[in-house]
Amino acid sequence: MTESQKSKCSKIIHGHAVAAAAGNAVPVPGLGIATDIVTMTTMAMALAAVFGGSIPESVAKGMAITAIKRTMLKQPIKTIAKELSKIIPGLGQIVAPSVSVAMLEAAGWTLAGDMDLRFNKSSK
Repeated sequence: MTESQKSKCSKIIHGHAVAAAAGNAVPVPGLGIATDIVTMTTMAMALAAVFGGSIPESVAKGMAITAIKRTMLKQPIKTIAKELSKIIPGLGQIVAPSVSVAMLEAAGWTLAGDMDLRFNKSSK
């Protein structure tokens, strides 16, 4: 991954993480995961473009779900805390967005690495 690609990925990942945080501020358990999947789907499509590729929405959604699952399995306590915090008024609007940003950042960089391998391998 070149420095230019890293910079573009960083902007995409941070922007999408902030958008997901806004969706996770809504105090409805389960809604955060749906928001994360939608956000990761659009993030995957944007990241593919950084590496000169293009992927259909259905493929991006599959990649997003896989990346989120991997991140959730690595950080199960954060995932549970994010959803359970929404039950407590006020706390959920602070905890859930913060955890979501951390998880989407990690999943986004995993996805960027996958895209780099996928599209740079095919161009060699």
